[in-house]
Amino acid sequence: MISNQILSTTIEGLKGITRVDMCVTDTEGKILATTFGGAEEYSDAVMTFVDSPADSQVLQDYQFFKVSDDNQLEYVLLAKGGNEDAYMVGRMAVFQIQSLLVAYKERFDKDNFIKNLLLDNLLLVDVYNRAKKLHIETDVKRAVFIIETKHEKDANALEMVRTLFSGKVKDFITAVDEKNIILVHEVENEEGYAELSRTAHTLLDMLNTEAMVKVNIAYGTIVNEIKEVSRSYKEAKMALDVGKIFYSDKNVVAYNNLGIGRLIYQLPIPLCKMFIKEIFDGKSPDEFDEETLTTISKFFENNLNVSETSRQLFIHRNTLVYRLDKLQKSTNLDLRVFEDAITFMIALMVVKYMKYMENMEY
Repeated sequence: MISNQILSTTIEGLKGITRVDMCVTDTEGKILATTFGGAEEYSDAVMTFVDSPADSQVLQDYQFFKVSDDNQLEYVLLAKGGNEDAYMVGRMAVFQIQSLLVAYKERFDKDNFIKNLLLDNLLLVDVYNRAKKLHIETDVKRAVFIIETKHEKDANALEMVRTLFSGKVKDFITAVDEKNIILVHEVENEEGYAELSRTAHTLLDMLNTEAMVKVNIAYGTIVNEIKEVSRSYKEAKMALDVGKIFYSDKNVVAYNNLGIGRLIYQLPIPLCKMFIKEIFDGKSPDEFDEETLTTISKFFENNLNVSETSRQLFIHRNTLVYRLDKLQKSTNLDLRVFEDAITFMIALMVVKYMKYMENMEY
């Protein structure tokens, strides 16, 4: 349904051109938009007109018109004046409002189609049939972006995204829940993941600076057919979750750059628990003191280089060696050995994943 603001803007614009006052009511006589005062007194006349078989007629020096969509009465329009000019202006206004109804209905139908497409609620044959009816191309490259806002129903963020992509009529912006804005973006033939990254960072910068909204953005892989759009959406959802677990310092995460985090995210929790028990013998990395955790982190950052790590930690080389020996005794893993270091790093990532999944249950 068209908003009252749009109706008001439409008849105000027409009045500015024709100098004819107009009013739009619903089928129960309630005023939705008007360019003149005292329109409420015509409510009874509107109700009488609604019940009549006529599509238009003159009552009390006003032209009355019915505005229908697919033979369903939606509005009643009043144009001030009983002459031919007022009749012509009224007809123009009816045509304009009916055109808006068609446009808004098509937009709603497309939005509904995209939502069901993302959620895999359509049979394959329905995907192509409905896409054809809605004039949506089926064999172009697309990628799905998820923009997660910090607050539910963030109208500013949604409006900013729509404004940013208002000139791209082949892109679709929708939402499937309270916090996530979904952008189904058409990718030009010569474009690739570098362009997707730029698009994501442009969105991030615009929302941070213009709308003052903090967001996380994730995007899936580029797909070639409309039936594969739901896959890109699922990939973007996974990227959003994996980013929160393993790459919390990043506001933009791409599915094709998730690395080992993608593998760990798909592990069953019982297998993760078995692995951690095997590595830490029932202990948890949370039990390590802050000094040990800082040492481990810095050692990994410096590619297992003892000298550089001790320099950045402002400690003697022997002190670092002592800490690593102490850690080896408690875990049977020597971080100076590449294989043990990899095992330890994966174990830390698995623990992060398990904690995230536990928190999701509450």
